[in-house]
Amino acid sequence: MLDAANYTPRLKSTYADSIKAAMKEEFGYTNDMQIPRLDKIVLNIGCGAEAVRDSKKAKSAIEDLTKIAGQQAVGTKAKNSHAPFRLREGMIIGAKVTLRDVRMYEFLDRLVTIAMPRIRDFRGVKPAFDGRGNFAMGLKEHIVFPEIEFDKVDEVWGMDIIITTNAKAYGDHSADAQAKALLKHFNMPFNA
Repeated sequence: MLDAANYTPRLKSTYADSIKAAMKEEFGYTNDMQIPRLDKIVLNIGCGAEAVRDSKKAKSAIEDLTKIAGQQAVGTKAKNSHAPFRLREGMIIGAKVTLRDVRMYEFLDRLVTIAMPRIRDFRGVKPAFDGRGNFAMGLKEHIVFPEIEFDKVDEVWGMDIIITTNAKAYGDHSADAQAKALLKHFNMPFNA
């Protein structure tokens, strides 16, 4: 496990050393507290019908997400029963984890520098923002992360990644424009 007291991730140092100054110059902030920063990263794997048929699939997804995130993932439970799918309320049908501070920066670094280049036919990510400065993307295969041993994987899962920033509309610039600029400084490979 990471010792947060004695360790500063590479991207966190880069943010403090150069990205803050570049963002301040680009958008003309008058106060350092106006500069957007990363708040959290949420990872999610949905198992769907696979978890209904075999409860070991959900446990496998939780274990894989724990390896990827570097902290314990929790199971996501069904909120309602649905008889045609044999889904009962409270059944574990996925996994999620929220990363903050050191683990968040470490994950973003691994995502951009290691995992994305391993994606077949990768041409960048579509800039999908929600209007409040938060970015969402999906991966079709969780096996692009080096923590996952391909030979030991029983199921390849899709994965949602939500990057939350504290960007607010400023002057003529929307929260999304500022968040996109922030992520570009972190080398997020947008295709548009």
